[in-house]
Amino acid sequence: MSIYSIDKLIAETRRLAAEFRRSTGQTLPVSGEIARYDAARLLGLTLCDERTGGVDAIGTGQREGQRIQIKSRIITSEKKSGARIGQLNTNGEWDTVMLVIMDSNYEPCGIYEAEREELQEALSEHSTRSSRGALSVSKFKIISWLAWTRETGPEPLR
Repeated sequence: MSIYSIDKLIAETRRLAAEFRRSTGQTLPVSGEIARYDAARLLGLTLCDERTGGVDAIGTGQREGQRIQIKSRIITSEKKSGARIGQLNTNGEWDTVMLVIMDSNYEPCGIYEAEREELQEALSEHSTRSSRGALSVSKFKIISWLAWTRETGPEPLR
């Protein structure tokens, strides 16, 4: 059992990752874990101890029983066109994918959610990247709905 709470560890991880990026221009590979934590905390999900089949969390409440894959993307003030999300596990047994958008301090700004069918349709377009399960952030936002915002909190399910 750790003497530190997970809340404190995540807060310190955010701080260190943001400072590392400002100091070196490089990113630490921690955004995925922070995103999993944030999505669970903000939307009442239960994180899976073992992530098999692309399932990071199980829904509760309105999302009861849904199997959810969670992705992250840091959006800074830098203009980068074509920002992509990480590769989706297209063979996994998930129902929806959540994309946690974070600011340069690794704090969540918004969480978008998309259903499997819509993602599979988008990935079926003839593209080398999409055939590997990668989508642009802008494409993901188009086919998804806003599940949570920093300003208003959880949004009603679509």
